[in-house]
Amino acid sequence: MNEIRAIEESQMKSELDDFKVGDTVKVHFKIVEGKTERIQVYEGLVIAMKNSRIGKTFTVRKNSYGVGVERIFPIHSPRIARVELVRPGRVRRAKLYYIREKIGKAAKIKELIIRKSAKEPAKAAAAEV
Repeated sequence: MNEIRAIEESQMKSELDDFKVGDTVKVHFKIVEGKTERIQVYEGLVIAMKNSRIGKTFTVRKNSYGVGVERIFPIHSPRIARVELVRPGRVRRAKLYYIREKIGKAAKIKELIIRKSAKEPAKAAAAEV
């Protein structure tokens, strides 16, 4: 059992990209075609995350020509070059499966607005004096 755990830990990524359910992300995924390798970008909304150590996955949904397309990516896969956060979302659910039935504007997620703390402007004003 410890041997399996050691193999899993050696294959896990050390630096994980910081995103959560409700965020809009760009997944840079390596595609192998014969001898050539290219990176394809898949942009969409993260609707679910499943946590199971090395089997940790996240589901990304996008609309392609009016058709909803979902793709499941393993986080620790060597084929994922990076996950880029496009827009943070504000949601109150762990799984956003209800988005599947929504169309158009109803399928939008509110953007998370990150405000600076009250202490930071005071420090900036003190530095100017």
